[in-house]
Amino acid sequence: MPYSDALINRAVREEASFFERIKKEVSKVIVGQDLMVDRLLVSLLSNEHILIEGAPGLAKTLTVKTLADVMDLEFRRIQFTPDLLPSDLIGTIIYDHRKGEFIPKKGPIFGNIILADEINRAPAKVQSALLQAMQERQVTLGDNTYVLDNPFLVLATQNPIELEGTYQLPEAQLDRFMLKVNITYPSRAEEYRIMERMSPISAEYNPFRRYTEEEIVEEIPGITVERVVSSDEILKARAVVDTVYVDDAIKDYIIDLVRATRQPEVFGFKGMIEYGASPRAGIFLNKAVKAHAFLAGRGYVIPEDVVELAPDILRHRIILSFEAEAKNITSDEVISELLRKVRIP
Repeated sequence: MPYSDALINRAVREEASFFERIKKEVSKVIVGQDLMVDRLLVSLLSNEHILIEGAPGLAKTLTVKTLADVMDLEFRRIQFTPDLLPSDLIGTIIYDHRKGEFIPKKGPIFGNIILADEINRAPAKVQSALLQAMQERQVTLGDNTYVLDNPFLVLATQNPIELEGTYQLPEAQLDRFMLKVNITYPSRAEEYRIMERMSPISAEYNPFRRYTEEEIVEEIPGITVERVVSSDEILKARAVVDTVYVDDAIKDYIIDLVRATRQPEVFGFKGMIEYGASPRAGIFLNKAVKAHAFLAGRGYVIPEDVVELAPDILRHRIILSFEAEAKNITSDEVISELLRKVRIP
């Protein structure tokens, strides 16, 4: 379809309106964490997976659960542990004595939104089982292959400060996550609001009275959220996201950033990067900036979209050298310097 600025902008405004309702519903439960909510919506609109990393107690799991609650989608939570088996994830084949035949017993991976909680606690064989679902969006049980529902999204969390009982995620699996988002502590004002929200909300609430479920919702507002979006609306919004205009200059900028990770010596980082980002980084960044522009109510991408999303796309795709690690240089520092040195269109 030929590019029409007025047509695309009108479609974006019409379809993006309900995402503001999503944010409003999520804010009933979650204080702050606007970056995490925004990136979750970007991954949802891009039809790609996201890895969230942060210290315990930063509402990673609660945010994902709340986001699933506001959408009319099937939500499955999988708590990853060292003793988890692939069959616990994808299912298995069981024998039905009544029918006299083997039938598939599907696992929790058969859902729309999959929360892989503390994903780095499961061993490699479980990660391999998850890899097929993430990449091919299908699962093989016995001799049959089953296509997963659409939308299908893996939202994974991991704790960066705990090492005992955890496993390093394979680089091939990390590359399947479009975004890796690092979550930080809330501000002082946000932490005050969190503390207040966890205190009794209603002065009329009597802890000694036996309330019905309806009365609890009425007396203590904000503990429930409404479902404000269906799967059909999400799929329709994705179709509009695909039409968001990306100028050739923006595409060249994305390619330059990705290729810069493979040629660090050109930008004064000789010996700092062992392996740069794969072509998948450029594909994902192009998709992500479209979704980001859509959420901003624009039918076109600007360079600031690329600058904002590039760290989340690249940080888990750059493998630093031993020299960089010895100097305590992080991938975020390298990416920040590359963004400063690569020419912006």
